Amino acid sequence: MDNERDLGLKARSILLDNDRGDYTVPTADLYPFQWNWDSAFVALGWAEFDNDRAWREIEVLFDAQWPSGMVPHIVFWTDAATYFPGPDVWQAGQSPASSGISQPPVVATIVRHLASTDPERAAALIKPLDQWHQWWHSARDAYDLGVIAIAHPWESGRDNLPDWDPALAGLDTSRVGTYQRRDTDLVDAGMRPHKADYDRYLALVQFGVDNRWDDELIGRNNPFLVADPAISAVLLRAERDLAALMHDNGLDTGPVEARIARLAEGYERFWNPDVGAYCAFDVRSGVHADAATSASFLAPYGGVTNHLDETVDLLRAWAEKTRFLVPSFDPRDDRYEPDRYWRGPIWAVVNYMIATGLADQGAGDWAERIRISTRDLIATGGFAESFNPEVGSGTGGKSFSWTAAMWLSWAGANAA
Repeated sequence: MDNERDLGLKARSILLDNDRGDYTVPTADLYPFQWNWDSAFVALGWAEFDNDRAWREIEVLFDAQWPSGMVPHIVFWTDAATYFPGPDVWQAGQSPASSGISQPPVVATIVRHLASTDPERAAALIKPLDQWHQWWHSARDAYDLGVIAIAHPWESGRDNLPDWDPALAGLDTSRVGTYQRRDTDLVDAGMRPHKADYDRYLALVQFGVDNRWDDELIGRNNPFLVADPAISAVLLRAERDLAALMHDNGLDTGPVEARIARLAEGYERFWNPDVGAYCAFDVRSGVHADAATSASFLAPYGGVTNHLDETVDLLRAWAEKTRFLVPSFDPRDDRYEPDRYWRGPIWAVVNYMIATGLADQGAGDWAERIRISTRDLIATGGFAESFNPEVGSGTGGKSFSWTAAMWLSWAGANAA
């Protein structure tokens, strides 16, 4: 118990140390600006001891919303000379400076979770949230499939997942040139994406710059366009939560309900019977990824239960292969790497979403097992960015804000 109290104090100190006034950096040096979905989850941690600060974390993110409704994945509130790729690479043409892509839209769900603490601040966010959700449908479902595609692996938040490899393989990287990565100066290169991956990431940024980040051109012509079950599940839940916020404020929910229906129907396109899981697929070719990932367990989070039994069976099979749950990639696959970013390690925030969805759909035993696993990972590996599923050691950055927030709001909450 004393150790758990110490961890709670440490988690608070991490948020305070990473606080930059109106926003929280994910971790100093490695990620020194505001990241979109990081801030959403971090707000849950702030809410445990500073409710006003939790709301400000979210509100300042929307101060960077584009006229199109898009909320960028990075906001460069301060000088970015020591970070790569910075605003000079993105050339997004916005103020404040930002990247040109978004990140998983978890914010509406967090706002609904916090709404009872300040209904007026929740109500003020309804319109910008609705505009952002509309942007996802118009900009990332250009082929009208009822699924959300990503235009860059970074947009998924799960950068180097094997799901993206086939679509990235043919990218022309001849114009990328030389550059100096900062991440491998701070973190073991064996825990980060390969240089070949980074070359392709930068080629996609160049495509965006060449097309002035025009949503229509990117949605139709981007050389990488992969439908992502995680983004779709997160948006589906966020739309349901937005509809609830609108209802509570006496607003018309009709347009949002229509979007929910489209996403719920379209979600079945992700089902890959050969794998027995929801898998990403290339929008243009229709070819599915050939292995399950942690995203395959997010359908219940979005309220999709068509294959709940198969999803739980898959989770059970994974649990037999690793000490901790839930790896980011199938631990039975030859491409699984327990230390390399999204090709194996466990992420506390993904565990939180998976467990929340399973609990909602009646699989509370598995939800609690995942919570306990996350608690034990933090107790073993500290407040790391992610964790090795086999031994529980921390991987990636240290003193990570959203891992601290997950301890405060969920993983360690029942033990404090």
